[in-house]
Amino acid sequence: MASSSAVTFDASAPWSLSPEVSLRDEAFGALAYHHGNRRLVFLKSRELVELVRRLGEFESADVAIGAVIAPGEHDRYVEALSLLVTSEILRGR
Repeated sequence: MASSSAVTFDASAPWSLSPEVSLRDEAFGALAYHHGNRRLVFLKSRELVELVRRLGEFESADVAIGAVIAPGEHDRYVEALSLLVTSEILRGR
């Protein structure tokens, strides 16, 4: 059952890593653990980890992707960030 208060990801909006999330670097990328909902999420690339860590520095997710990720990968990373919002790893600012 979907929650009626579910957050919809908008790449033109500002986002950041939730303060309830800890990242642990791993060879494949990182583990993201949400201390509130106890979810464990695998970030499967170093590029995604850098993007997630730096997301709060930029005025929007689109701008962050453009600054951190190689050209041509935008849509792939929008999809990844959208899933991280669903898991409450990221939150709107």
